[in-house]
Amino acid sequence: MFADQAKIVVISGKGGDGHVSFRREKYVPNGGPDGGDGGKGGSIILEVDDGLNTLVDYRHVRKYKATDGEEGQKRNCHGKDGEDLILKVPYGTVVKEFTTGKVIVDMSDDMRRFVLLEGGKGGNGNQHYATSTMQAPKYAQPGQPARELTLVLELKTIADVGLVGFPSVGKSTFLARVTNARPKIADYHFTTLSPNLGVVDLDAPGGGFIIADIPGLIEGASEGLGLGHQFLKHIERTKILIHIVDAASVEGRDPVEDIKIIRRELEKFNPELLNKPQVIAANKVDALQEDLDEEGNIISDQASLDALKKEFEPMGIPVYPISAVTGAGIKELLYYVNDVVQQHKDDSHVFEPEFFVDEHVPILDDPYTVTYDKAKKEYVVEGPRIEKMLGYTNLDSEKGFVFFQNFLKQNGIIKELEALGIQDGDTVRIYGFAFDYYK
Repeated sequence: MFADQAKIVVISGKGGDGHVSFRREKYVPNGGPDGGDGGKGGSIILEVDDGLNTLVDYRHVRKYKATDGEEGQKRNCHGKDGEDLILKVPYGTVVKEFTTGKVIVDMSDDMRRFVLLEGGKGGNGNQHYATSTMQAPKYAQPGQPARELTLVLELKTIADVGLVGFPSVGKSTFLARVTNARPKIADYHFTTLSPNLGVVDLDAPGGGFIIADIPGLIEGASEGLGLGHQFLKHIERTKILIHIVDAASVEGRDPVEDIKIIRRELEKFNPELLNKPQVIAANKVDALQEDLDEEGNIISDQASLDALKKEFEPMGIPVYPISAVTGAGIKELLYYVNDVVQQHKDDSHVFEPEFFVDEHVPILDDPYTVTYDKAKKEYVVEGPRIEKMLGYTNLDSEKGFVFFQNFLKQNGIIKELEALGIQDGDTVRIYGFAFDYYK
């Protein structure tokens, strides 16, 4: 199955905690602090793999976490850094934040490697907090917590030319004739279930181009009807669009109205698509029983072709009568398309970043609770990170108590106490410690 979109959760590694320890050596009864620093947590890194062309791997595994940094050790030993987690993606993958839908990074053009989430920094060991007045600090810095992000990965095909049109107008037949692609071809709607890519080789400047057959569009595709809406994103990077229409109205369709419908769907999906160069391939002219000259060129005019030219050529959209079955008119169309591709070869459609992780993604923390005990008339603060903090903080020292106060403030605990209505003089209990609150 062709997978061009996936939703995943990524979590960076937590930084290792700094260590609290003291030298214990023979003849050194009161050794100084020697707690080592914690290791850095692993980062989440995106990397382009040219061997990939779908996102199918991310359909099976939805959660990815880098490893945590190790805690520092005694004797000034640094904790081991966590291992980075590298996620391989196809060239052309656009990464968006799930809730807002905003672009974080476009893995195309020169962007081959991107650090999505930095691992948490390791905490300092207690050796860093020794001073002339505090020679035996009993606290160390916790490691920086992990960060979590929910992403949508979208593969937007890198093709020079996009084929658009209603089902059964001959797009797959056209692609099979002009490229090395071998799409499935049948005489019913929605045969093409995934974008087919092919390379057109020409004896012309540039040597040819890459063309993508976008699955059949219908009216309402931009709003989620049919299959076309799933693949419209694959034409956002193209340099020119080829509208394939059934000029012979084999199924009773009006080719002029078909193109108007497709253009409306393109505009609804992304108005910028209408600014791209466009050309109309009026297909199935062999069914019109046209007269051909000795070289196989179409020489007679038909009402449907005249209607197409009258409607769209004043808009700068040329009309080329072709037959994907016999090959009539295709050479002229391809050389025209190649000229346009070469004129725009330096244009690269790269999606600019809209969501900056460092500004928007909060640092995850170990959970804590702030509640009010009516029976004891106390505010109670609990949680694993708070319990851990008390284990390495010396509340009997002035510096340790200041550290404790800053911890409560920086982690939002003071705000939560105030939201519960705490007043000066009220009691706050944190495990075995009780404090009077004063703002």
